[in-house]
Amino acid sequence: MRIVLPLALFLAATAPCAAIELALPIDCTIGADCVVQHYVDRDPGGDRRDYMCGHQTYDGHDGVDIRVPTLRAMEAGVAVLAAADGTVVATRDGMADRNVADTGVDAVKDVECGNGVLVAHDGGWQTQYCHLKNGSIRVAEGDAVATGTPLGDVGLSGMTEFPHVHFVVRDGDTEVDPFAIEPSGSGAACALAGDAGTGLWTPEAEAALAYRPAFVLNAGFAEAPVDMEGIESGGLEDAAVTRQSPAFVFYGRAIGLEEADVQRLVVTAPDGSVFAENEIEPLDRAKAQYMAFTGKKRRDAAWPPGTWRGRYSVIRNGDEVAFREVELELPE
Repeated sequence: MRIVLPLALFLAATAPCAAIELALPIDCTIGADCVVQHYVDRDPGGDRRDYMCGHQTYDGHDGVDIRVPTLRAMEAGVAVLAAADGTVVATRDGMADRNVADTGVDAVKDVECGNGVLVAHDGGWQTQYCHLKNGSIRVAEGDAVATGTPLGDVGLSGMTEFPHVHFVVRDGDTEVDPFAIEPSGSGAACALAGDAGTGLWTPEAEAALAYRPAFVLNAGFAEAPVDMEGIESGGLEDAAVTRQSPAFVFYGRAIGLEEADVQRLVVTAPDGSVFAENEIEPLDRAKAQYMAFTGKKRRDAAWPPGTWRGRYSVIRNGDEVAFREVELELPE
């Protein structure tokens, strides 16, 4: 899907003298408190392929989605940053932060980008930043911005179901993939692992954005069964487990899953024994995300004191390709 600001003044397509160099467009630590959920779709047909030939994208996706793990993280504020020096040529603000699954797509017709900023750079390059938080835009048309200038905050405006910045790069009026720019005329839909082409990122950003075949976005303990809404909200972070809790539950959510991936949850008690475990059947198709949990109800005795550990793993072709481990201390 091509997501644009209708009021944007697009620059004429020109061949740049040199490729733009892009810094990380968000103020967070990739792999800790934010992660890439979707890449540019490299497949020219009706299928979907990211630049490493995986499925961490969807058909027609024209940018890079960098998300935060919960709505609570969004509300706390995560700045979206100018990826390179340039001039602001268009902005939009004032759209509510609403999940499009609740509002319906008609509510964002022609304003799919939501609150956003468009920046022009030397050589005919542009960068666009979409789905920013209502009221957070900090720049205006005509402003000069340096690399790292805060433009606004990650939000949930426009055509989106989770808090993130949708980051688009254009050479003139042509969208390009900042992770892999093929030589002229190569026609490659995606690159093979270890042959990712030429990216546009600074060395620091490239290292931070190293491709992950899957990612465990959330994991934690709760005292009752959980659902996706509870995980997405961030409210489960307040669900403190005590020795008297009616249940002892470990949950997790993974993204970037492929067909046949296996997810495994294991809870280890303070004495080192396996308290609970759950292995999900191999997936019948690739999935953008998946939530699971395991645990037990309390009978009579209080939960034993000490250090409890939970591990959520994604297993692909027999190898653990992603995991998150969480500890919980229950005092005497």
